[in-house]
Amino acid sequence: MPDNSRTYPITLSGVHRELPFVRPTPNTLLPFVEFLGDVELTTAGARALLPLVPSDSEFLFTCETSSLPLVHVLAELSGLSYEVARKRRRPYMQDPLIQEVDSMTFGVGETLWLSRVRAAHLKGKRVAIVLDVIASGGTLSALEKMTIAAGGVPCARLAVFTYGDHSIPGSFVQQLPLLHNEE
Repeated sequence: MPDNSRTYPITLSGVHRELPFVRPTPNTLLPFVEFLGDVELTTAGARALLPLVPSDSEFLFTCETSSLPLVHVLAELSGLSYEVARKRRRPYMQDPLIQEVDSMTFGVGETLWLSRVRAAHLKGKRVAIVLDVIASGGTLSALEKMTIAAGGVPCARLAVFTYGDHSIPGSFVQQLPLLHNEE
């Protein structure tokens, strides 16, 4: 649940927001980024990411849900197509690629699903993996493994925001604080 009494200010491509803090685990506090429903912030995020997309990228890859509008706008700006890993299996998925996600920051694991039909779009392509926010790197790693399993070549790890001070390789626009043992 967001704590609107305490916020963290960001400015992204000229768009300002006051992010409410949330507590995903009892000992962790972080500013909550929400691209869903915020067209102005989503567009600003995609514009900020565009220069980070390698010129030899052939495809964008993300997972649902929050990164989806961001990658859609980025695809429009870059002219690249994109694929989306789903967070649950859909009835139409025959023989899907399945990848477990270890999410240390949020304390819950997830499973990503990509139908073989959709995965075929990544085969032989240089794929830029794009997320809205990277916390522990678990989702990023899972998407990279799915790209390789689909026969694609990961060529970039991109995110608008990253939490905390860590050494996850990739290109990020802004770093957000990740506070531990905050009351």
